Amino acid sequence: MEKVTLNVQGMSCNHCVKAVEGSVGKLAGVESVKVNLDAAAVDVEFNPNKVSLEQIKETIDDQGYEVK
Repeated sequence: MEKVTLNVQGMSCNHCVKAVEGSVGKLAGVESVKVNLDAAAVDVEFNPNKVSLEQIKETIDDQGYEVK
């Protein structure tokens, strides 16, 4: 398993949290995803053999948020 913390801009409410956690959590290979609104951060634990970091970033981007 690999763990990363992504800096994500544009999240401001519980809807944002659910959108990001829900979409990233559905990706095959993602073990856990936790949004921290105050820190504008998303902690993701994933299996790099099943899903790439790029796919995770694209999924967050598709929800309308900017990954820095």
